[in-house]
Amino acid sequence: MVREIRWTVESVETFEKVIEYLEFKWTPKEVKHFIVETEKVLRYISLNPKMFRKSHVLNIHEAVITPHNMLVYKLYPTHIDLITFWDTRQNPVKR
Repeated sequence: MVREIRWTVESVETFEKVIEYLEFKWTPKEVKHFIVETEKVLRYISLNPKMFRKSHVLNIHEAVITPHNMLVYKLYPTHIDLITFWDTRQNPVKR
């Protein structure tokens, strides 16, 4: 069963920040790669939401998009909320 994916305000903001960073520091090729990989992970999540590793918090999962970017999402019976995009180089305590 395919579950609906919902973007939270924070997930939109953090996704846009990653894009801005990539546009500033890298090339359009890296920006496109990040977007393509994000779309691929979202398809996987909608089809099999428990595919990615569980967090220490109930119903929270973490999907690695690139070596430096992770997506944190929460499972509900009827849908999935994207919580945030996380730079894996940051202090994990802040997450």
